Amino acid sequence: MTAAQVTLCFLLRDAAGGQEVLLGLKRTGFGRGKVVGVGGHVEPGETVRAAICREVREEVDVVVAAADLVPAGTVDFVFPYRPEWDMFTTVFLAHRWEGEPSESDEITPQWYPVVELPVRQMWADAEHWLPAMISGRRTDVRVELAADNDSVAAVSYADWPAGPARP
Repeated sequence: MTAAQVTLCFLLRDAAGGQEVLLGLKRTGFGRGKVVGVGGHVEPGETVRAAICREVREEVDVVVAAADLVPAGTVDFVFPYRPEWDMFTTVFLAHRWEGEPSESDEITPQWYPVVELPVRQMWADAEHWLPAMISGRRTDVRVELAADNDSVAAVSYADWPAGPARP
């Protein structure tokens, strides 16, 4: 079984108290009840960039241009006890977009200070990689989940070499 192709985008803005990131309370489906990043599955024939632009528009009614996506890394989620949940995720950041985030059937968006991420309400893996990617570390991460399919059994990193960002 191959991992599902997924993508995430973290919108970042400057605020009076420092930088903020847009996350959302997942209202339906996988991860329901958790605070998550905006994103979803890559559809057949769709590029990763096209997928995240579509997902951001569908989930929070914001338009992000593909040219404004900043590659941040990848996260390979491995669920040894539920391999059908495995996901290979491409992560982007965006500092520019059009529109104000609004609620959808899937997500209730909310801005959070980058220095105070709601990690207790997120998947347990988020604290291992999200702060680093938001702060500019470009890395490929492998997260292996434990038998409960929620806590983290192992995390490994492969930082990108200096130079131009990957697509």
